[in-house]
Amino acid sequence: MANLRTPLYQWHYHKARMVPFGGWDMPVQYTGIAPEHKAVRSAAGLFDISHMARFSFGGPDALALLEKVFTNSVATMKDMQVRYGLVCKDDGGILDDILVYRWPYGFAAVINASNREKILKWLETHRAGLNVQIQDQTFDTTMIAIQGPKAVELVAGMFVDDVTKLKYYFAMPTRYKEKGCVVSRTGYTGEDGFEVMVPNVMGVTLWEEFIAKGAVPCGLGARDTLRLEAAMPLYGHELNETINPIEARLSWAVKLDKGEFIGRAALQKATLDKTQPVRIGLEIDGKRAAREGSAILASDNTPAGTVTSGSFCPWTDKSLAMGYVSPQLATVGTKLLIDVRGSTLDATVVELPFYKRKK
Repeated sequence: MANLRTPLYQWHYHKARMVPFGGWDMPVQYTGIAPEHKAVRSAAGLFDISHMARFSFGGPDALALLEKVFTNSVATMKDMQVRYGLVCKDDGGILDDILVYRWPYGFAAVINASNREKILKWLETHRAGLNVQIQDQTFDTTMIAIQGPKAVELVAGMFVDDVTKLKYYFAMPTRYKEKGCVVSRTGYTGEDGFEVMVPNVMGVTLWEEFIAKGAVPCGLGARDTLRLEAAMPLYGHELNETINPIEARLSWAVKLDKGEFIGRAALQKATLDKTQPVRIGLEIDGKRAAREGSAILASDNTPAGTVTSGSFCPWTDKSLAMGYVSPQLATVGTKLLIDVRGSTLDATVVELPFYKRKK
């Protein structure tokens, strides 16, 4: 089966190296991961994130459905607020990490590209007996992220409303060149910035206007090194159906006191389990990257865990990794080893995130 293509595919095709990702053909890099990464940390980078799934929810029971499947609280959200949380199975394993948007007239959610069909099916199953309409808007809209310290000045004046006044993790419906769109102050790079959803017909226009203003087009390669520096978990790496949010250090996105939701009993139990593995950050000596799947070893060479993401990160200028180890090895300062194809790299457990932007 052929991969899906975003409305910006033709634009990328002539300028970027394309790769299959989550069922889509996506740009992995334009000029290179390091310059793109540094553009986001120092100025502004642009990402096509149209492959992310976008659902909207309407009907009197939309809130009830979302509260049932989402680990975080939806009922306590303000209008226009965006909230991060997880969709879990009964056993607490993570089906996806998603963003929920609350509007005065309903709700929306952004889901990982590779999980679109799985989550749609999950929602369909759990809406039985509820009066709720779910609309998959993934293929009707283009989604673009502008990220970096200059993002605010670049979006100024582009939309009918002043989106620069948006607080972090809030969104607003507005208009771009007479067409309805949504702008949120969200992102996945560790920088300030915005994510914009526009009708497909406006996708290339918006993309090219950002570039004309000085934003640097970036691919999935830089997106990955940026989110790693910011210690943001990625589904399929730090998160999957065998890992629960407590192990992943996402307990802040689990509201056990909000009432019943799928996976609650298992997660309540997990919060008390002091033996389960925990997500850690590792700084590696030298410039070699610890790749996903590499074994983490204790200082006496006994198996201790597995690397879930690793790369040389251009801004911090360090080889960084995340992975899971037993809790007794998760203390900051612990010395560990990483087995990379038979040779061992020295690593130290460090505080997460590796990088934090200056407010």
